[in-house]
Amino acid sequence: MSEKRVTILMGSPHRDGNTAALADRIAEGAREAGAEADVLYLHGMKILPCTACEACHKPGAEGCILDDEMDEVYANLRSADAIVFASPIYFFTMSAQLKTALDRCYALVSPTGENALEGKRVGLAFGYGAADPFDSGCANAVRTFQDACHFGNLDLVGVVHGSVSGGGLRADAAVMDAAADLGRRLAAD
Repeated sequence: MSEKRVTILMGSPHRDGNTAALADRIAEGAREAGAEADVLYLHGMKILPCTACEACHKPGAEGCILDDEMDEVYANLRSADAIVFASPIYFFTMSAQLKTALDRCYALVSPTGENALEGKRVGLAFGYGAADPFDSGCANAVRTFQDACHFGNLDLVGVVHGSVSGGGLRADAAVMDAAADLGRRLAAD
């Protein structure tokens, strides 16, 4: 049996921030369960926004026609068994970096052909400044991914989230334990 592969799309501009702490702990949990886990930092990558040209959904299309670093993301998503979408909550939803990449995933889910994401396992990880996931907008981000998973026929395995107030997420043992557990569940058979 081949090793499972977990790809984490990091939507935060901070490589050592709270969202990174969640992503790192998810990756550790996946590795503990025997999977390979890698993190793609979207911030700094040249990823253009979707232009709604629909070229990706025309018969014979082989993905998005935009030429940018999303091709690297596509390759990682295609080869992954599980995908984690990790983001801080900015202005009541996911970061622009993650939303731009998510919009471009539309090219992988063609109603006329290939669905490169179908059946993949998905985990979500969010950090927010407010005390409540509803007041912060975390619930908005979760709802967006629920709809995206339904559209793409993906298996939403779990969500880990927490408030960064009170010392940050690294100091929240329950959230860090939940992140490791999510990584293990994503790597499971």
